[in-house]
Amino acid sequence: MATITTSAEIARKPLYSSLFVQVLVALLLGIVLGMAVPNFAIGLKIFSDAFLKLISMIVAPIVFCVVVHGIAGAGDLKKVGRVGVKALVYFEVMTTVALVVGLLLAYLFGPGHGMNIDPSSLDAKALNTYADNAHKLKGGGIGSFLLNIVPTTSIDALSRNDVLQVLFFAILFGVSLALVGGEKGERVGAFIDAVSTILFRMMGLIVRLAPLGVLGAVAYTVGQYGVGSLKQLISLVVLFYLAVAIFVLGVLGSVMALAGLNILKFLGYLREELTIVLATASSDAVLPQIMRKLERLGVKDSVVGLVIPTGYSFNLDAFSIYLTLAVVFIAQATNTPLSFGDLLLVLGVSLVTSKGAHGVPGSAIVILAATLNAVPSIPAIGLVLVLSVDWFIGMARALGNLIGNCVATVVVAAWEGDLDRAKAIRVLDGEELVDVTAG
Repeated sequence: MATITTSAEIARKPLYSSLFVQVLVALLLGIVLGMAVPNFAIGLKIFSDAFLKLISMIVAPIVFCVVVHGIAGAGDLKKVGRVGVKALVYFEVMTTVALVVGLLLAYLFGPGHGMNIDPSSLDAKALNTYADNAHKLKGGGIGSFLLNIVPTTSIDALSRNDVLQVLFFAILFGVSLALVGGEKGERVGAFIDAVSTILFRMMGLIVRLAPLGVLGAVAYTVGQYGVGSLKQLISLVVLFYLAVAIFVLGVLGSVMALAGLNILKFLGYLREELTIVLATASSDAVLPQIMRKLERLGVKDSVVGLVIPTGYSFNLDAFSIYLTLAVVFIAQATNTPLSFGDLLLVLGVSLVTSKGAHGVPGSAIVILAATLNAVPSIPAIGLVLVLSVDWFIGMARALGNLIGNCVATVVVAAWEGDLDRAKAIRVLDGEELVDVTAG
């Protein structure tokens, strides 16, 4: 389990033993190898693929265990429902704000203006990789989306790592477990709690391999694409990073201030996890550590267990920014005019399609395609334009999504009265340091 240690105890640890330092060294080494020996660097992608595959192996079981434990551990189903409703309200408000931020910045800076791309000149074969997944989100409207939340079988949802379906089954299981109660309910609850402890320890072992995953991911990216490959689309990449920074520091920073906490200190508190996410473009790897850190920050464990897993599917702030930004970028690049009605339609559809993003292979391209279906005037082939920079954009997407979910957990806890604000301030000020690398 995670332990709270004093600053003196942490200070006595060798610098090289810090996961944060190891990840930074791996990141820098990856850049050097990618520039010096690109062919060799590209081959290191196997490290990144293996690391992400190890993470993917246990994400769905962890989500199931923490949600069930969170619901059953809360005891009062009315409280669970209240926390759930507050979380969903917060998610929808923040998602809408994120979509609008992406839209406004796209129009303000016009990253696609001047490209004058002829859609017929683009290679449609580049999108074939994502065709098999597009049916999950294309067509059928809201009804199809809602039906897809219900798994065919619980085992199928777990085996495919469909987080939304696992979440649905876990909520039903947790509510039923709470209703059964008694000795049987306690035995099952204790078993699930024990399994989650083992899974968290397993994830702790896997995360120690994060430096290798980061090395492989960064070396491959630099070796494959190089610095010059970004020239044409550099404005889109820079604008997206700027949009995420504005949203995190401006919007989320204001929300955290209302909860009585400082966003910069909060980001510093999560620096190790954020570094891993930025380098690997995946937030799954740090799920257990993030949850433990939020609990040690003073957030009640039942709130953490409900909000964080739910947010992975329902609160994708950075992804929402990217949806509207990319749609307008493609329209601008292909000289396609958008009416005010088109923009409202994009916003409405994006509120639904963004909920299915987590766990869908090539999700950004697939969901962009589904969103563009609402505006037939924009050529879907324009998605080819963003394929070459999707990895770079994906790093900020994963980072922004994770920060948004962590802030959401703190805010919902404060709203519900389940945040020990005095303890949180002490932890963020460095008076009570947290070390969760042990478990």
